Amino acid sequence: MTTKGADHEQVRRLALRGTSGAVTRCRDFTAAALAEWGWLPAETPEIRERAEDVLLLVSEVVTNACLHAGGPQELVLRHAGGRLRMEVSDASPEHPHAQAHRSPALPGGHGLMVLDRLAGAWGSEAKPDLARGKVVWVEVTRPPGPASLRARRDRRRPSPL
Repeated sequence: MTTKGADHEQVRRLALRGTSGAVTRCRDFTAAALAEWGWLPAETPEIRERAEDVLLLVSEVVTNACLHAGGPQELVLRHAGGRLRMEVSDASPEHPHAQAHRSPALPGGHGLMVLDRLAGAWGSEAKPDLARGKVVWVEVTRPPGPASLRARRDRRRPSPL
């Protein structure tokens, strides 16, 4: 479902149940939203890279909900200007925390490091209205495209006399 929020914010919601196929559904849903919002196909290598980061971030947060919280309940994507916020809700009140003394050589347990590395910001909060569970959110910004880079460069040039 797509809705428009305040300040021309576009919102897409995907209701989820269980863990089977959740990561793939969320990646596909997010890729479709990125295409709708002009992130894909990418105008520049930087935008393509950021779109790939977004898909990885969604995969990580949804995977964490599957592994540690009984599965995600909803994915919400909020897009306004060049900012994208992804929200994954689940029924667990436990907020994400890094596993202590994780060996980089061992598989698993690195999802929060991926969030730290790729997200502009991320966190978690209790669901509103005293509902059971939490929302894990991740924010990224879209790199400027060629047109905005040219406009910025042109503004810096002195005007001819």
